[in-house]
Parts: sequence; structure tokens; C-alpha cells
Amino acid sequence: MKRVKLAVLVAIGLALMMLVVQNTAPVQARFLWMSAEIPAVVLLFLTAAGGFVAGLLVALLAKRGSKTKQGNDTAS
Repeated sequence: MKRVKLAVLVAIGLALMMLVVQNTAPVQARFLWMSAEIPAVVLLFLTAAGGFVAGLLVALLAKRGSKTKQGNDTAS
């Protein structure tokens, strides 16, 4: 099982390296009133990180809401 995990991690690492090497060209990014020219890989990382944080917040809020709902159900 350790070899499978290692193989998956190596494959993900290689895919990430290929992504970085192939996306170094600068792109124009605009968000609301801001505009910047940044490497495409930075833009990809920022959007992925933003999506991860948003998903984490939604999961935490959903978990918190279900605990509150369960607490109200047992009290009645």
C-alpha cells in the first residue's frame, strides 16, 4: 500500500511540474478594478487555492449547521 501511495504522489508531482513548466507565459488578469500581468501558473494556483478555501468554508459551515440542527431536534 505504501508503494501505491508513493506512486500516486510521484505521478501528481510530475503532473504538477509539467503544469508549471508549460504555463510560464504572462497573462493579463483582471478582478473588479484591479488588473495585473502574471504568469499563468500563478493564476492557476490562486484560483485553485481560492476554490479550496471556498469549499472548506462551505463544508465547515454545513457541518456547523448540522450540529446546530441536531441540537435543536434533541431539545424538542
